[in-house]
Amino acid sequence: MNLFTLYQNLLNKLPFFDGVPALLIRLYLAPVFIIAGYSKTQLGNPDVTGLASLTADPNIVAWFGNADWGLGLPFPALLANLATWTEFFGGWLLLFGLLTRLVSLPLMFTMLVAATSVHLDNGWFAITPTNPDTSPAKVLSWVGIEGSQQSLDNSMEAKKRLDRMREIIDDNGNPDWLYEKGNIVVLNNGIEFATTYFIMLLALFFIGAGRFTSIDYFLNRSLAAKYHRRELLT
Repeated sequence: MNLFTLYQNLLNKLPFFDGVPALLIRLYLAPVFIIAGYSKTQLGNPDVTGLASLTADPNIVAWFGNADWGLGLPFPALLANLATWTEFFGGWLLLFGLLTRLVSLPLMFTMLVAATSVHLDNGWFAITPTNPDTSPAKVLSWVGIEGSQQSLDNSMEAKKRLDRMREIIDDNGNPDWLYEKGNIVVLNNGIEFATTYFIMLLALFFIGAGRFTSIDYFLNRSLAAKYHRRELLT
């Protein structure tokens, strides 16, 4: 058996495991959306009980509607609750692989709204690169993408400010304690995460929840078997 035959045999067996990537994507996304939705509810407020605890927090509703310091969206109570429930319940559906393709659609929409209304003005990066030589923007500069050089310049400016922060901490603070849980960064809050989640949800929409790894798979197989039996009887 030559190398090409071994390679072909491997490729022939890969479809049996094609549920693994979908499972890993779901396990990655589910906690992100569950906690995003949970943080918008009133479940953590001991003064709110019953079904009311599942409604959007008044502060979230105000943020959705206020044009001065929020999103300035119409019908803020409706949209805030829709976003809250989509993320919270949608995250649980992703976790178990139930109605995956269906729930991916509103989740993609929430990511699109988040990217365009919250993060777009901040550019791409969630955390500002501080080394222009290792920034992905450098690759874009090689092919002449407009704005890439501005991003690289911003990286250098961010590095200057971080270096100054570290000097202040070293001279006046307790660096061992302050850096114990991680280094300081410049938060850019760009569209990077929202776009990444959108792409992952789009992948789930096309590939489904995964063979052998989701409720969807076993439901679809059961429905297909019932349909097949019905066809045999007719």
